[in-house]
Amino acid sequence: MLTPRQRLLALLTLCVTLFTPVTAHAAAAGQAQAPAAARNPVVFVHGYNADPGVWGSLRADLRADGYADSELFSFGYDTHQSVNEVLSGRLAAYVDEVRRQTGAARVDIVGHSFGSLVSRWYVKYGGGTQSVDHWVSLAGPNHGTSTAWACALWDQACRDMTPGSYVVKNLAAGDETPGAVKYATFWSDCDEVVNPDSSVPLSGALNTPVGCLKHNDLLGDAATSAGVRAFLRS
Repeated sequence: MLTPRQRLLALLTLCVTLFTPVTAHAAAAGQAQAPAAARNPVVFVHGYNADPGVWGSLRADLRADGYADSELFSFGYDTHQSVNEVLSGRLAAYVDEVRRQTGAARVDIVGHSFGSLVSRWYVKYGGGTQSVDHWVSLAGPNHGTSTAWACALWDQACRDMTPGSYVVKNLAAGDETPGAVKYATFWSDCDEVVNPDSSVPLSGALNTPVGCLKHNDLLGDAATSAGVRAFLRS
């Protein structure tokens, strides 16, 4: 016959045996069911006569928000070439490579100035509606800019940015914001490069005025950055 002490020890052993596996299983199940953060890699597309270095400020803000460098990509390209014949195709190949590297089904694109036309053509005519989740234009000459006439005589990209160009007309034809992509534009009423200022907003997009900022100042403006980051989280 067991002594009272032996019966107590046996009862404690039984409790440990019964309840420890259940607790561990529940913890494991809880971990498995915890939702993963849904976040797309971001592809930056710089503007005319620029390079990927212009994105330093916004990249830093996104890193502060929790993005890893492995989720942030800058597309570098020769800005003197044709939007529809050359550049949008190269961007498509770049996005495909980003998706392959990250395993992401879709990316978010943030373009500045001329980069808005390159990325819009990819989205609208290059299959990007299937690969892009959020699309952002900072000071993009989406309906053309009269300042591009100054270099249109010798530069194809400038010709693409002129009002009424083949690129501008085709991007404006039909739905300006096609597919299930979320679109946003940020524009200034003091933009010295995009004329008129009303060239930037698109029908069907979230169009945000940023106040009186110069063309390149949108790249480092804290309020604009906050707006872009909030949109990417939407």
